[in-house]
Amino acid sequence: MIFVALIILVLCLIIGVPVPVSFMASAAWLIFFGGPDGQGYQASQLLPYGYGQMNSTSLIAIALFIAAGGIMERGKIGEKLIDFVDVFVGHYKGGLGIVTIISCAVVGSIAGAACATLSAVGSIIFPRFQAEGYPRGVAAALVASASLLGLLIPPNATLIIFAWISGQSVLACFLATVVPGFLTIILLIAVNWWLLRKNITIKIGEKKNRTTMDKIRLFRSRGKMALPALMLPVIVLGGIYGGIMTTTEASAMAVFYAIPVGLFVYKGLNLKSTYEVIVETAVTTGVIMVMLYSVAMLSRLYILEDLPGVLLAVFYAISTDPLMVMFMINIFLVIMGMLMDDISVIVLTTPILMPIIIELGFNPIHYAAIVGVNTGLGCITPPAAPVLYLSGRLGGAPIDEMMKPCLWFILLCWVPVLFLTVFFPKLSLFLPHHIMGTPW
Repeated sequence: MIFVALIILVLCLIIGVPVPVSFMASAAWLIFFGGPDGQGYQASQLLPYGYGQMNSTSLIAIALFIAAGGIMERGKIGEKLIDFVDVFVGHYKGGLGIVTIISCAVVGSIAGAACATLSAVGSIIFPRFQAEGYPRGVAAALVASASLLGLLIPPNATLIIFAWISGQSVLACFLATVVPGFLTIILLIAVNWWLLRKNITIKIGEKKNRTTMDKIRLFRSRGKMALPALMLPVIVLGGIYGGIMTTTEASAMAVFYAIPVGLFVYKGLNLKSTYEVIVETAVTTGVIMVMLYSVAMLSRLYILEDLPGVLLAVFYAISTDPLMVMFMINIFLVIMGMLMDDISVIVLTTPILMPIIIELGFNPIHYAAIVGVNTGLGCITPPAAPVLYLSGRLGGAPIDEMMKPCLWFILLCWVPVLFLTVFFPKLSLFLPHHIMGTPW
């Protein structure tokens, strides 16, 4: 019966049924026809279990980070950050790409999700790419890849959900993706320069003729304007890593700080747009919470049906080498990332794969970093590539122009980072070990 439930889930996702409804359909089949005798399970036992799992203050942070991302986009906070970074590298050929990468890292640390980062940065940066003559395909592929830094540079919503499902420390999961995140930033910058090194259409304009005094004046003026925006990641990250605030408290502080900055400092917000952000946050959070509730019951059913054991037996039938099994798990994660959004991948695969990870002897915190990188890779890997297509729509780039540069970003950036993260566990465990005492 478990295989029928999985087929129902996959078919629902393929034909476009909403993810929460797909989860519920799979769970409903097992409730009616699951169990060792095919008599199903008692819904009266599963419903309270789902409610109990949802009773966690950590989940409040998801709604608050979504709100913070919306406020940054509407309140011109992201725009001031981009203007400030542009002072340092905007006058170089391909410098706007570096501005994009760094801005996505900063905005992603607040927005907490790839699509939110893409919307916040893309709406500002795409017109600038067009004005400076950047190839549409390269620009869209770069923004898509850089927006995924929101999955690696903490805090982010996906790792909060991962920690909630797997029972791990949220802070330890955050720390595990820091080094892979910075490696991704370095490689994205390098690949961006390599792709554009011979391009003759890029127009730097007056930026190239800036004198040292011009740069100093720009640094002072834009730095002064960007200071309130720069304080936002400082407050959030400093509060979390300094032990002053929990993740939930830091997300609340981000919202309470961003609203007056957007309203009174940058004046990008007004009462109407603030209300719209609140409504959009409520709708998005509602969808996520319904998804989490349904997956809480579904994961319980999967455990009762021993799906992890069945899947492990399939892996062992191919190879009993733990590294080979881990390789197959990575392929599975990439495929799932190609079919659905990052949060859906986390909530579906974590309860299935976490028992296998523990059985193989891998550190769960190391696996958190693997999930972060893998989810990012899946979101821009053709043929599905949901984040890549969204970037193309925002940037007005046809898919044929995006495909080649995207493949270069995948091969020269994401695949090497994934390889290093999987086979060199100390890269992701270094900070959790030295800050929190997490075992190697």
